Amino acid sequence: MNSKNYVRKSAVATAKRAAFIAVAAVTLALPLHGQQAGKDVPASASGLPNQQATAASQPTQQEIMQELEAMKKRIAQLEAELKSRTTAAEASPATGTPARVAEASSAAAPAEAVVAQTPGGSAAAAPAKVEKIAPFSDWDWTWLNGNPRNKDVAFDSKFFTPEIRADITYNYDFNKPIDNSMGGSSELFRSNEIQLEQLGIGGDFHYDNVRARFMTQFGMYSTTTVRNDPSYAKGQWNINDADRYLSEAYGGYHINALDGINIDAGIFMSYVGLFSYYNFDNWAYQPSYVSSNTPWFFEGLRVQIFPTPHLKIEPWFINGWQSYASANSRKGLGGQIKWTPKPWVNIISNNYGLGHDDLYIPNRGRIHTDDSIEIKYFDKPGNRLDKMAFTFTGDLGCEFGGGVSCHGDKAGGPKQSFVGFMLYDRTWFKKDTYGLTVGGGAINNPGRYLVLLPPINGETAPSAAINSPYFPENPGNPFKAWDSSITFDYMPKQWITFRWEYDYRRANVPYWTGRGGITPPGPTGVPYTNNGFPEYYACMNGNSSMTMSLSAAETACGSPGSTSTVWFPDLRKDESFVDIDIMVKF
Repeated sequence: MNSKNYVRKSAVATAKRAAFIAVAAVTLALPLHGQQAGKDVPASASGLPNQQATAASQPTQQEIMQELEAMKKRIAQLEAELKSRTTAAEASPATGTPARVAEASSAAAPAEAVVAQTPGGSAAAAPAKVEKIAPFSDWDWTWLNGNPRNKDVAFDSKFFTPEIRADITYNYDFNKPIDNSMGGSSELFRSNEIQLEQLGIGGDFHYDNVRARFMTQFGMYSTTTVRNDPSYAKGQWNINDADRYLSEAYGGYHINALDGINIDAGIFMSYVGLFSYYNFDNWAYQPSYVSSNTPWFFEGLRVQIFPTPHLKIEPWFINGWQSYASANSRKGLGGQIKWTPKPWVNIISNNYGLGHDDLYIPNRGRIHTDDSIEIKYFDKPGNRLDKMAFTFTGDLGCEFGGGVSCHGDKAGGPKQSFVGFMLYDRTWFKKDTYGLTVGGGAINNPGRYLVLLPPINGETAPSAAINSPYFPENPGNPFKAWDSSITFDYMPKQWITFRWEYDYRRANVPYWTGRGGITPPGPTGVPYTNNGFPEYYACMNGNSSMTMSLSAAETACGSPGSTSTVWFPDLRKDESFVDIDIMVKF
């Protein structure tokens, strides 16, 4: 039971109890007064007849009615006081009042005393019952970037809590790619088209401490997310097809120890990079590189330990860095520490290590740390300007072994590292109906091992592990980039967001899709069609050169010594676009 419901129930119970006492007094007093007036009773010690003495000692009907009116006024006064406290609590949901029944009863409903009878018959106060709260549930966290902003659940039951998500986007890239194809994004993939980003249908099962969750990802995510995982190319059974339509799918058990322990196994969301995989939960649609170029999911085992309602320690044992399978034999280890000491601050640290995550390179290790802080520095729910908050995230990582090193030395090989940050500030207006976010970030990723590979000629992470002729990710290859964005949200209901966003992004090397596109010409009469061999150079006639060597490709394409017959994608150093989005979550 939460504190608001308890206050309301206490007010009703108080009023009913007082009314019962008043009615009982009237019911008992009036008949007894009438009966004694017509009875013969022994004389009193004063010498007056007992009837007169009794009449003198009983209150009159007028006095009883006056007392009843006074009690009614007192009841009305108590109800007004309780109503004002409830209204204040509802107007300030983020003030940090814990939803504990014992605290609510003692602070908000002093008129209702809990009384128990002792064996000797005397009344004694019963011990207050303390009801534990779910972790991170006593304060309002809907303001966080990466958290859904719904304050209510549309439907719930003892066994299942459903969840439905729909994400539809229209994006216009000012580079105007002729093949409508974009690269370098984890959210936007097609220009000048209306696209279904994700349709998620699922929810949470919960019964007798057993738990499970699943969520589908029909739409663009079912293709674009899978192509960034190289691990499925190792071995059999088409793992990418098996899992592509599921963003989350796990089962587990809840242990009633400390403030709760959850053990889950399956596919679960990554917290690296702060932004949620689901755009409805985020302050911006296209996140900066620190979020966009780091994992969106893990597959394996996690244990969520809650020592207190405001602290989570969560270790992971997983197949690898955003991988359905294991690129090599060694699994990955990682985990998160989340701490919310105050209702206006959220501190998160994610860390990863041990895994060998580069396909076909079994001795190359990877470590990564991702740390964020979110602070709400203004909160006036009654004002036209509601809230203001900011987030800052910093990432640091590297790879070592297999011909590369973290610092770049002659013995270990070229530098292979990742350094990045992002900063966003958000303002809410008119009772959270409108939102404005500005922000951006930057990365430096020599070796490009975390750079999202442009889908040139249908390039995927597995094919790039063999060769990427147009955007190689070789040891030491430089990549530096920065971006900025401004986002405006209209949120008429807690279940829907209308979003308008402008982004500008720039890299130190040609990376973004230009006017000419990133798809080969295709055979005669079939323009802009992948030829099925992204690891080789393509010819202007649409065929594959079937070679990784540029000079050999010139010969194979029919013009030795000339690159005019070899096709090249149109890549630019910068990109700007506008996206318009409709996002729904129940």
